[in-house]
Amino acid sequence: MGNKAFGIDPEVLDAYANEIRNVIAAGVELAIVIGGGNIFRGVNNATKGMTRSHADYMGMLATMINAMALQDALEQAGVQTRLQSSLNMDEIAEPFIRRRALRHLEKGRVVIFGAGTGNPYFTTDTAAALRALEIDADVILKGTRVDGVFTADPEKDSTAKQYQSIHGDHVISKNLKVMDMTAFTLCKESSMPIIVFNMDTGGNLERIVRGEPVGTLVHWEATENTEAAPATV
Repeated sequence: MGNKAFGIDPEVLDAYANEIRNVIAAGVELAIVIGGGNIFRGVNNATKGMTRSHADYMGMLATMINAMALQDALEQAGVQTRLQSSLNMDEIAEPFIRRRALRHLEKGRVVIFGAGTGNPYFTTDTAAALRALEIDADVILKGTRVDGVFTADPEKDSTAKQYQSIHGDHVISKNLKVMDMTAFTLCKESSMPIIVFNMDTGGNLERIVRGEPVGTLVHWEATENTEAAPATV
């Protein structure tokens, strides 16, 4: 969306494509779950008064618009992709099939998952957690517009401090809202680590996959001190 009120900023799209291309060049298998908030904002007023299910299906269609845009940007950047949808859209995307997705990843293709889980009442976060578990991912990388997990909302509280790492149970007890509870519970049950980072900072994605300390690591390891002290912001 960039600085627009809604829609797609081509400069942002190209920047994301270049970030992803660099990661693929490093030999990483990458799957992407994409939301649709930037598209849905444009029709937000029209959904007032709608049933939740109907509005959620509209949101799923918005994710497919973003998924197709990212797919095109990646392919123009020389990256092989496959788009899989949780809803039947045979003319523009493959259906989601776990084994097929794994095969694409093995061949070095970026797999983009669109249309969420295919069900209303579930968020993009839940779709990301679900797909990550289904493809046996090592980690969920949640790209946001802030630098990680903070003691408070950094966009509202200038004194908020960033955590370098934090145990998932502390995220829940402090109500830090890294993900919605359904998605977070899925991650907890499978001990799936999550790295929250700023996707708009150039090079962050590549630095993460090279093992550099970027953003905030949400982990599930049992340690004597499961909560790291907030880093200085």
